[in-house]
Amino acid sequence: MENKMPKDFFWGNSTSSMQTEGGWNEGGKGPSVYDVNTVGRSAKDWQVTNDNYHHYSQDLDLMKEMNMNMYRFQISWSRIVPDGDGEFNEEGIAFYNRLIDDLLARGIEPMICLYHFDMPLNLAEKYNGFLSRKVKEAFVRFGQEMMKRFADKVKYWIVFNEHNLYFADGFEHYSGVLKKELTLSDMYTVFHHTMLAHCELTQFLHENFEAKIGGMLATTEIYPATFSPKDNLYLRKFDEFYNRNLCDVYAFGHYSHEVMTYVKNQNIQMDFQKGDEEILKNGISDFISFSYYRSILLDASQLTENDAPNSYLTKGMKLNPLLEHNQWDWSIDPEGFRRILSRLYNEFGLPVFPIENGIGQSEIWDGKTKIADDLRISYHQKHLEAMKKAIFTDGVEVMGYLGWGLIDIPASSGAIDKRYGAVYVDSKSHKRIPKKSFHWFKNVFASNGDHLD
Repeated sequence: MENKMPKDFFWGNSTSSMQTEGGWNEGGKGPSVYDVNTVGRSAKDWQVTNDNYHHYSQDLDLMKEMNMNMYRFQISWSRIVPDGDGEFNEEGIAFYNRLIDDLLARGIEPMICLYHFDMPLNLAEKYNGFLSRKVKEAFVRFGQEMMKRFADKVKYWIVFNEHNLYFADGFEHYSGVLKKELTLSDMYTVFHHTMLAHCELTQFLHENFEAKIGGMLATTEIYPATFSPKDNLYLRKFDEFYNRNLCDVYAFGHYSHEVMTYVKNQNIQMDFQKGDEEILKNGISDFISFSYYRSILLDASQLTENDAPNSYLTKGMKLNPLLEHNQWDWSIDPEGFRRILSRLYNEFGLPVFPIENGIGQSEIWDGKTKIADDLRISYHQKHLEAMKKAIFTDGVEVMGYLGWGLIDIPASSGAIDKRYGAVYVDSKSHKRIPKKSFHWFKNVFASNGDHLD
């Protein structure tokens, strides 16, 4: 008998506010770190993006036409609280209220993400973002208010996008830290503050609303570069710090014992205060969500015991010569996707939810011909086939599948040359033009994923 996908499966799209909305100085919004030239960012790339602030109804119509039944979007902290910690901006709240109502009217379930890297500028400049416990408290205040306003209508929540990025090199780019000389203690402090915020908001939601909330990882399947014991040892340690440490909190309410042993041995100061342990215990998630795009190799030959496990990939990352790569050297590895789905579910026992998946391509519309993005169709087809094997062969409980930026948005670099979407967005006119993959997605979603042709 042919396996049928679960009837309540979610199909949809994920975006961030800073890559989607624009309207950076409209509707009472305050500036974020992306709206000015901070840490190497060019503000002009972020102030308009694909102008969803003015075009969102058109985008929701396209999502409905594509047969999506979920949209994960981010509420911009600085649109709601312009200075990060002061008065709430009712005009900004009204914008998201309309967006939620318009989604529900189209039969599209909203999922809210509360933070996707765009720290209010005031809090970055004054306190160095999440390096400060005061900023953590300001964020919890913002998050609780959003739950009070919307959790009666929004049943699925994410606190931090790709939370483990705050626990690796480059953490400052995601957490609003403008300090120049950074230490390992700074990294661990930012991570601890954000994990406390996640757990406090998880407990608040559970105590007050009938809604579900998940933790989120940025996952990249990593294989040892060789058969050497060192490659395998260092890969295990990196996974413990980068992935399992977060999942231990999501599923069990505590940090990894190995990670905390390292903190003690290295005398890392992470602002762990009295009462924090109880906060972690009370913040167990309902599901584990993740992004997945590619796999890589870890070559430990240049690593030593003096290197922090959080930083192993900085020195040790290599590309897999056995896999096809796009022009940015991101591999195509659907088997890696299946491995992550199965491993997360088997090890932590929570439903899993891939909420970002896709492939970037360089595309230019000639004004007439439909863009034939066959590589994108092939990529998603193979990943959905791998997901179905995880569900039906490995027994994984998967909640849904959300592509990344299926209506074109700027990539994380700020440029729109790397496109993930099934809908092309002209960077000047903001005209939306469906690509070949739009019609493929439309048919796949209409069949609830039973037909991937």
